[in-house]
Amino acid sequence: VTLEESGGGLVQAGGSTTLSCECDGSIFSVYSLGWFRQTPGKQRELVGSVIRGGMPSYADFVKGRFTISGDFRQSTVALRMNSLRPEDTAIYYCNAVLYNQNKYWGQGTPVTVSS
Repeated sequence: VTLEESGGGLVQAGGSTTLSCECDGSIFSVYSLGWFRQTPGKQRELVGSVIRGGMPSYADFVKGRFTISGDFRQSTVALRMNSLRPEDTAIYYCNAVLYNQNKYWGQGTPVTVSS
């Protein structure tokens, strides 16, 4: 299973951008799709995720600003980020968890929010 992210880059504070992720694993084996982020010196933290058949859930620090859209038929997940803040600057990672509990990560895509 491999995950390929796209999107990100440099965005001004208050702006928006969308990250996309494609998972090439069996479309029947993916249980959840989500996004994490990491900044230097900090642990990777959950941004939000969605399980098959369920509603997305989000970290408190992005509620009302970020939206996750998961398509389990296509094994894709998008992260729409609005009202970006400089503290949202991070490497963003796509994550897939299979029904066998195996977890997979994308290579990460940087998002830099300028003030």
